[in-house]
Amino acid sequence: MKLSPDTSLAGVLVPVFAIRTADDLGIGDTEGVRQMIEWCHRHGLNLLQTLPINETSDDNSPYNAISSLAIEPTTLTLTPRALPDLSPKKFRTLAPPERLAELRRGPVRWADVKALKQSLLEAAFESFFKRHFERETERARRFRAFLAANADWLADYALFRVLMEENGGTPAWERWPEAHRGPRRARTWLLSLPSRQRAALERRQLFRAYVQWIAFEQWQAVKAQGEARRVFLMGDMPFGVSRHSADVWAQRAFFDLDWCGGAPPERTFKVDAFTEKWGQNWGIPLYRWDELRRHNFEWWRTRVRNLCAMFHLYRIDHVLGLFRIYAFPWTPDRNAEFLPLSEAEAAARTGGRLPGFKPFPDDTPEHKAFNQAQGEELLRMIQEASGETTVVAEDLGVVPDYVPPTLEKLGIPGFRIPMLFREPDGAYSDPKQYPRLSLAQPATHDHPPLAAQWQECWASIEAGRDAENAQRELQHMMRLAGLGEEPPPRQFEDRIHDALMRAVLGARSWLAVFQIQDIFGQPERFNTPGSIAPTNWTHRLAHTVREFDTDPRLRARAETFARMAREAGRGL
Repeated sequence: MKLSPDTSLAGVLVPVFAIRTADDLGIGDTEGVRQMIEWCHRHGLNLLQTLPINETSDDNSPYNAISSLAIEPTTLTLTPRALPDLSPKKFRTLAPPERLAELRRGPVRWADVKALKQSLLEAAFESFFKRHFERETERARRFRAFLAANADWLADYALFRVLMEENGGTPAWERWPEAHRGPRRARTWLLSLPSRQRAALERRQLFRAYVQWIAFEQWQAVKAQGEARRVFLMGDMPFGVSRHSADVWAQRAFFDLDWCGGAPPERTFKVDAFTEKWGQNWGIPLYRWDELRRHNFEWWRTRVRNLCAMFHLYRIDHVLGLFRIYAFPWTPDRNAEFLPLSEAEAAARTGGRLPGFKPFPDDTPEHKAFNQAQGEELLRMIQEASGETTVVAEDLGVVPDYVPPTLEKLGIPGFRIPMLFREPDGAYSDPKQYPRLSLAQPATHDHPPLAAQWQECWASIEAGRDAENAQRELQHMMRLAGLGEEPPPRQFEDRIHDALMRAVLGARSWLAVFQIQDIFGQPERFNTPGSIAPTNWTHRLAHTVREFDTDPRLRARAETFARMAREAGRGL
């Protein structure tokens, strides 16, 4: 379904893992997304944005997945009602009430949740295998149809996951035995095994494919529910993929492992000394665009098609990387080694290579023209593969001057975050002057929510740390709220919260999306970018979705937001 910029829309951003329901298993799931769809529908909101739902690695970051094509199993609703292969008795045995009560308290306990959900999925698969797969039932035929339709990626992914199990659970394939380090060698190794051992591993591959079948079916059903309710699901496609992923393991020729993508130093994310000095080193390998082009970008097209099966629109995270990517000639595990070095000392250790933009810096007209042409070519390919699904571009950071006109030319909305778009005197630009073809948001998951921004400014003032800048920032927020003549109060009052929401909802932008914390006026964060903190990607909302409308404070905030969205002319 193609959305039109002629109709202004408003919505909410919430990561799946953060959603809380009365019956979840310690993490948000597709049932939680369903309940969020109904909540949006009740309040006249038409967009529900998530973070990536690809299968995560041991750091649990949705932007460092072990597969860009497979879905994270913890997003699945694993109750007997939602999964017919799982018996109520088996569910009660594996997930007794006391265990669930423990998992539901506090933040996401990833290791425990993943272990529980895998045990439930394994039990369901064993039942499916005996009752359906071996008997060629209608359900078995549907599964086989899924295998055939996804053969171009699923077989390699399933083998990769089995090899992870054989290697202690680590996705770091570079440290696996030589016989496991690529799909051809691994299949040769598999054929060399005794028949019983080979059959067991082949059945494990079938289990991994079964999990993805269940995942695709559940997410496609959620998408259909959203469409019926006129609540459109917005997904997220990370620019890069993890070095230790099924994608890189299976398609080595498409990736340059000598360089790691990241972001240059810039003032917004001074979270540690390395980021401030050198930038953010994400560790993702660069793409070999020439090799991908030689294969008609089929890997990218498959990736896009998988995403479009689940979502009505999606954002490309760090779209700037399609034009040029800031790259490091060392992996993140060596960051501490390079932190104290000068550029000359760093170059001496890397054979003369230093962090910088690839394929070219924007230092000459010829280089800028090359980067612009590459980005436009890749975006056209992505749009073609997306069909009726709407593409949105997260174009934040150090933005070359050719990116906004390229997005405008292609009809792709970019992002507008008030704190990042300012006048020469530092004041926030007027949202009413934002481009129509844009998505306005007070903060992404990488930024502190409005309440946190307010608290951080006052904490700086009271501690005497950069107090003058903090005071100035508060005044900028007051001006954005239309209260510029007043001194900023110590507390983040409802009237200031309301005025800031009204200012962003009143933007000229086609789309306006608020983190759920910014709707409720809460300061908690899901992630602090550029840092490796145990709290990243673990925060869960304090209330269940159904409590959003039974808790008087939350209900009042939601109703205020919904009324403001209607007054701003946002909605279908």
